[in-house]
Amino acid sequence: MTRWMLWAAVAGLLSAVQVAGARTSDEADLERLLDAIAAVESRSNPKAIGDSGRARGAFQIHRRYWIDGTRILGVDWSYDEAVDPCKARQVVRAYLTHYGRDRSLLEKARIHNGGPRGYRKQATLPYARKIVRVLQTECESS
Repeated sequence: MTRWMLWAAVAGLLSAVQVAGARTSDEADLERLLDAIAAVESRSNPKAIGDSGRARGAFQIHRRYWIDGTRILGVDWSYDEAVDPCKARQVVRAYLTHYGRDRSLLEKARIHNGGPRGYRKQATLPYARKIVRVLQTECESS
C-alpha cells in the first residue's frame, strides 16, 4: 500500500465516522488511537514483554521512550512501572501529545513506533497499516 493509499484509507475512515454522526473530540480520538496501539503492540496485555526483553507493557514501551515520556509528564516513575496500564497510558498520551502536536492520528501512531520523527520514516508505514485495520474494525463493529 502506497502512502497515498494509506492516507486515502484514513480519510475514508474518518469520513465514515463523521457521516455516521459519531463526531468525537480530539481527546476521544486520541483515546481510540491509544486503544489501537495497545491492541497492535500486545493485544492489550499489560504484562507483555517483547523485543528480546527491551519493551514492556501493553504499549511495548522501551526504556528511552519511558524516560522521555515521564519527563514530559513531569513524574518520576521507574521503568518497572511501564507494566502498569494506567501509568503506561499516561506516558504514551504525553509522548504522543508532545511529539505529535499538529499531527494526524496515524502520524502519532508512527511516532509511537518510530520515535519523535517516526511519522517521516518509511519503516513505520506497515505499523500504520496495522493501526488503520484495528480502527476500521472498531468502526465496523460500532
